[in-house]
Amino acid sequence: MNRALAVLGILAVATTACSGSGKAPGVSSGSGPVTIRWSTWGSAEDIKLYEKFTEDFEQRHPDIKLKLEPVAKYEDYHPKLLAQLTSKTAPDVFFVGDDNIGKFVSAGVLTPLNDKLAGPSSKSKPEDFFEGIYGGAKKDGQIYGVPNDTNPEVLWFDKKALKDAGITEDPAALNEAGRWTMATYLDMNAKLKAAGKAGSIFWNWYGSTYSMINGFGGKVWDGGKFVATTDPKARAALQALTKGYQDKTFLSADLLPDSNGPSTQFLKHKAGFYAGGRWVIDSLKKGGELGDYDIVPFPSQTGRPMPGAVAASYLALNKDTKLPEQAFTFLTEFVSKEGQLIRLKDGGAVPSVKGAEQIVLAGGYPAHAQTFLDVRDTGFANYPEEVAVPGLTADINEHLMKVWTGKVGFDEGMTQLQKLVDGKLG
Repeated sequence: MNRALAVLGILAVATTACSGSGKAPGVSSGSGPVTIRWSTWGSAEDIKLYEKFTEDFEQRHPDIKLKLEPVAKYEDYHPKLLAQLTSKTAPDVFFVGDDNIGKFVSAGVLTPLNDKLAGPSSKSKPEDFFEGIYGGAKKDGQIYGVPNDTNPEVLWFDKKALKDAGITEDPAALNEAGRWTMATYLDMNAKLKAAGKAGSIFWNWYGSTYSMINGFGGKVWDGGKFVATTDPKARAALQALTKGYQDKTFLSADLLPDSNGPSTQFLKHKAGFYAGGRWVIDSLKKGGELGDYDIVPFPSQTGRPMPGAVAASYLALNKDTKLPEQAFTFLTEFVSKEGQLIRLKDGGAVPSVKGAEQIVLAGGYPAHAQTFLDVRDTGFANYPEEVAVPGLTADINEHLMKVWTGKVGFDEGMTQLQKLVDGKLG
C-alpha cells in the first residue's frame, strides 16, 4: 500500500528528490542560529504542508533554523535513514513509519522521551496521545517516538451504489443504532456482487486485514505469539477474505490498473465500500458528488464498537544529536495541539493529539466524520510484536496476496504463513 496515503493522508506523487546533506546532526551554522535537520518522506505536495509550521516555528525561535531533508518514496526512506544513523550523519529529528518503528527502537538509535515529554519544556505530554496509537513506539513503558498524526481505517460507502443494489439500510444509521454487524456487512457485499458491482475494495495491508479479523472477533497476536492462522475467528475472517477476493466480491486495490484504480471505481459507483482513511476525501473532491458518500467503522459480530486499525507515523529524536534541547523543542511543538492545528489544516490526516478535533469536524464532511475520531480513540497501530521484526508486516502482506489470488490454497497458505512468522520470530 502507498504508505504516504495512509499516514500523511494526501495523494503522494513521488516527485521530490532526496536532498540529504551528509552533515552531522546538530551542527551549528556558525555564530548565528543553530540548524536542526529533520527528515520525512513525501511528494512536493506533501512537503508544502510543513511550510506554515516552519515559518511559525522560526519566527518564535529565531535561534533555531529548520532544515527539511525529504525523501520522495516511502520505500526508500527507511533504508536511507538507517544508513545515515550507521554513519552518524542522520538528521537530528526524523519520521519513522509504524511498520518500521520497532526495529529503530530495538537498534537503540532513538532517544527515550518519557522524561522530556513530562518535563516543563514539553508542549506535548505523554497522556495527550491515545494509548493504542503508540504501537511499537513504546517499549517497556518507555516512549521512543511520538505520533505525528493518524489515519484511522474506516469503510467509506457509496449511497448510490448501495441503492442500485437494492440496499435500503444506511450503514451509518445501523452503526448508530448498534446494529452494524459483520453479518449485515457481508450480506450487503453479496447484494452488491449480485448487482454486478464489487462489494468492497481493500488495500492489502494490516489496516484492512486486521480490522476484518477484529470484526470477526478474532485475534492476530496473543501473548507475543502470532495466532491469526490458528485462532478460529481470525481464521474465519481470513477465509471470508479469501473467498471474497476469489469470487470478486472484494477487490484488491493493489492489483487494479492505474487507469481504473480504486478511486475511479468508487467514483463511478462500481463498488459499495472502499476501506481507507480521511485521505479519501481528496479523491472524492476530484470527481465525486460528495453527498453520495459517508463513512462507517468496520463492523463487529455484535454491533458493538470494536478496536479498528489506525495508520500512524512517529517523530523521533536521534540519540546522537548534538543539540538535544533544540531538537526536542522542535519535536514537542511539531506534535503538539498547536503544531497539528497548523500542519493538518489543509491535509487529509486526523490529529493524534487530544484537543485538535476541529480539524476533522469543522468542515462537516463526511456526515459521520466523528467516526474518524471514535476509531482513533479506541483503535490500535500495528502490533508491537510485529513491527519489532524488520520486514515482517511486508512479508505477511506479500504471503496473503498469494492466498487472496489463489496461488496457494487456503489451508496450505495458513500453514506457510505460520511458518513464515515463526521463522522470523526465531
